[in-house]
Amino acid sequence: MNFHIVEFEAAYGKSKQIPKSDLPEIVFSGKSNVGKSSLINKLLYRKSIARVSATPGKTTTINFFKLNGCRFADLPGYGYAKVAKGEKERWAELVEGYFASERDIALIVQICDIRHSPTKDDMDMIDFLYSTGHNFIIALTKLDKLKNSQKQARIDTLKEELSAYEGITLIPCSSQTGEGMDEIRSEIEKALTD
Repeated sequence: MNFHIVEFEAAYGKSKQIPKSDLPEIVFSGKSNVGKSSLINKLLYRKSIARVSATPGKTTTINFFKLNGCRFADLPGYGYAKVAKGEKERWAELVEGYFASERDIALIVQICDIRHSPTKDDMDMIDFLYSTGHNFIIALTKLDKLKNSQKQARIDTLKEELSAYEGITLIPCSSQTGEGMDEIRSEIEKALTD
């Protein structure tokens, strides 16, 4: 699969606007400020196809990127406290509507910050993905922020914290150094051929 050939397709703020699924979709989910846009950019060898912001809560739509033979769906980040209640409800409707419609979801890349324990929102999302039988991996971003001596300890702790979810794939990665990107690309390709 060629990750270099990609175009931004569309952004939707309401679930009823989203057209029917006509290609397998790779979905990116995670809390605000976890490095979702940076991860997508790195996977696609781009600097800014997915807009990166220093302010959390900036992605308020589902953004679609078309590749050869699949589509990336970038969900709005969850768990940002400084957002009005009405806006949070709109996001919830959008994401729930997305999952409730008949999508051809090949893989969900659930993104967590390797430096911290998963938040309640992270655990709710992981629980939802696991209990509904979705094919998903967990990308552990911001690996470059840890010293080498801390990396394995954090991975071991996260494995323990997520031990209720059998057979889960954890991929430590960094959008800065590119570490882990080939593993994520390979999981995407595997999901698309299965």
